[in-house]
This record gives sequence, structure tokens and C-alpha cells, in this order.
Amino acid sequence: MKSIISFVIRYIPRKYLQLVSHFFLRVLAIFYRGNQVSCNVCNHSFRKFLPYGRKARENALCPNCLALERHRLMWLFLQEETNFFTDRLKVLHIAPELCFIDRMDALPNLDYITGDIESPLAKVKLDVHQIPFEDESFDVVFCNHVMEHVDDDILACSEINRVLKKDGWGIIQSPVYNLEATLEDKTITDPAERERLFGQRDHVRKYGKDYAKRLSTSGLNVHENLFVKTLSQEKIKAHGLPENEVIFYCKKG
Repeated sequence: MKSIISFVIRYIPRKYLQLVSHFFLRVLAIFYRGNQVSCNVCNHSFRKFLPYGRKARENALCPNCLALERHRLMWLFLQEETNFFTDRLKVLHIAPELCFIDRMDALPNLDYITGDIESPLAKVKLDVHQIPFEDESFDVVFCNHVMEHVDDDILACSEINRVLKKDGWGIIQSPVYNLEATLEDKTITDPAERERLFGQRDHVRKYGKDYAKRLSTSGLNVHENLFVKTLSQEKIKAHGLPENEVIFYCKKG
């Protein structure tokens, strides 16, 4: 199973996976029935989660809603630390994750808009370098696992800052590695070399410990939130949460 999943996510484009993968995985879910772990996004329980990743991580992917460890942590953070489920909010979700789309769209307090440059699931065709909305349009912006793909991450963050309202906030997650500084070389275009240096064929940089500081040069205020460290080991284990994931919580600058 590990090798199959690793091959699929490495070589099949994301836009096609988004269309069909959930049908296949929901069949697999039948064989993972149990009560050892519980996905707090879709509230389904299993004996364990599916492996996931190019170097497959055990107990990672919910076979029902496709939430990964980071998605389950973000959902819990939104519930316990924000006004996301209570206040009237206009939300822009860039590169929306399948596990969130229907659930967020169904929330009666949200005016929820999804955007992506190629995803068939998004409502609006959107280039994050030039977001097609007026200044101060949104209370909340989500943009997860995008910045490592884009040509100009600082410009993209300045656009997010522009469309956020004065009291607006957001979450911008990316893979962050144990490097003192972000590794970037725009002259590298060979997919195999990008995979070797940046971890994936469609990544253009590998973020280090300067991630929040780097993105904050856009004008956006990016803060490192260690919410997961406030949780009990029992809750982390029960929901298959990542023990060291920093939530990069942003405020309009």
C-alpha cells in the first residue's frame, strides 16, 4: 500500500487526483473499520489511518474525507482558537483541500469562496500572484502548501495581505525543514533536480526556519503558533495529529 500511494502522488497530477482519489479511498475505508483513531474533520473512526507521502508516513490519511495530519490539526485549531465557526466571515480558500471544501461551504456563517489556478474543485480561477478581488475583501484567507510551488512567494503573500480586511487573519502552511535559511535557486528547472534539492518535482524552494520572517517581508504579519504543544498526548494519538507542526497564523500588516 505504501509503495502504491507513493507512486500515485509522485506521478499523477494533483488536479486528476482531486477528481477520483476519494472514490477509491472510500472503498478502502471498508477495510480500515475500527475505533483506534478518529478523524475530527469528518467524525469517522478507523483502526488506523492510511499511509501517505512520497516517503510514506504511517497513520496519516483519513480514507473517508482525505484529511491528513495537518488538516486535522488545522480544523481543531479553527474550532478552539478562532471565530471561524461563530462569526459572519467572508473567506477565500486558495488551493482548497478536498476534506474542507464541502464542510466549510456548508457553514451558514460563512461566505466561502474557493480559488485555484488549475483545480477543478475551485469556484474561481485564480493566480495567487494576482488575486482577482478588491482590496480588503476578506475576513479570512487560507493558502496551504502553495508557497513552495509559486514563482514569487513574497508577491503572493503581499496579494493575500492586500485582500485581507483590517482585522483579517489567515493560515499559510508549507513544508518547513530543519534549515537555518530557505533554499532557493530559480535557475534549477529540471524536475529531477528540483526533487533532489527541494523534495518534490514541482517545488521551487525548500523552506527553513526563516519561513515566517521571510513571508512577513511581504507586509503580512506571520506568526508561529505552537497550538499542538497545548494538546494532550491522548488527543494527539486519538486524532493522528502531527506532534511538531507549527501553524503559521497571519494577520493583515
